[in-house]
Amino acid sequence: MPTRTPTITQPDADRLPGNWAVIQWAGLLNTDDGAPVDLVPYADRSIQVTGTFGTGGNCRIEGSIDGTNWATLTDPQGNSLDVAVAKIEAITELVRFIRPRITGGDGTTALVATLLVRGTLR
Repeated sequence: MPTRTPTITQPDADRLPGNWAVIQWAGLLNTDDGAPVDLVPYADRSIQVTGTFGTGGNCRIEGSIDGTNWATLTDPQGNSLDVAVAKIEAITELVRFIRPRITGGDGTTALVATLLVRGTLR
């Protein structure tokens, strides 16, 4: 179960001012997880999952306050963020850490989880 390190893109202050970031975990294979990211300054969060899901492919979006104990996050309708088809969802819970975890799939499963976060300007 490899842990994939995300790439983090933040705005070029001269071109796109704002307090936002895009965090992307690429190459997520069956049983992989993403290294957690600390999101304290960001209140708004949306997740997009794309790629090849394969048979039974699922990307679970998890959150933690302490970085040790993890729980499945939910969308605004209260549905667990167990993503089995490509889509974008808002994340309801405001937790310190978020990570994706691949909980199902086969040898063809190869997913990308992209998180957009936005906070208030300081």
